[in-house]
Amino acid sequence: MWKDDEELFALMRTKLFPAVVGDILDTMGFLRQFLSPQIRPLKPDMVIVGRAMPVLEANAFSASEPQGQGPLTTLPFGLLFQALDDLKAGEVYVATGCAPQFALWGGLMTTRAMHLKAAGAVLDGYWRDTPEVLQMGLPVFGFGGYAQDQGPRGKVVDWRVPVEINGVRVKPGDLVFGDLDGVLVIPREAEVEAIRRALEKASTENKVRDAIQRGMSTVDAFRTFGVM
Repeated sequence: MWKDDEELFALMRTKLFPAVVGDILDTMGFLRQFLSPQIRPLKPDMVIVGRAMPVLEANAFSASEPQGQGPLTTLPFGLLFQALDDLKAGEVYVATGCAPQFALWGGLMTTRAMHLKAAGAVLDGYWRDTPEVLQMGLPVFGFGGYAQDQGPRGKVVDWRVPVEINGVRVKPGDLVFGDLDGVLVIPREAEVEAIRRALEKASTENKVRDAIQRGMSTVDAFRTFGVM
């Protein structure tokens, strides 16, 4: 059905939406794959689809702490710049791990991500520089805009490691698919079956919609088509 990620992402954008894929994952036993409903798109019509690059954050209480014992205590932002520079084309920067007290993303990060042809960012927290990010058009999902800087308040401690957001495990390379209704994580080991079955379900839903528009009851539609 698709030969590479570029074709897969285009297929998902044009033929699918997160809700229908999430329904299929439910039937496959993956019952908790949507991230927190607090995570919303910066702009209502934004859609994000790509491979997860998880980024692990931690709270900090100064940009640099000379008395600290760890290798990152004197490093402002921790490993943020290294993680950002490691983004690949079609990847989604997925950040979590700290209390949502500052922005995890901003305009300069967006500029770098776009140069690297990344698919966007999903934040378990806030973004900032909203007008600048909007102007560039990169899909960014999070709690909302908040100008508080990460510099003296947080550090990236690792990346390309599995993380969890609201109980949902996100592994490097998992599919991330989001729109105004939420952000879905599709485990890599389940993606082929999930996408194939979702395409079938979406086609059937179109038939159900047509039947209901012609006057069929929802009871009869569900009995006939088996989806609703």
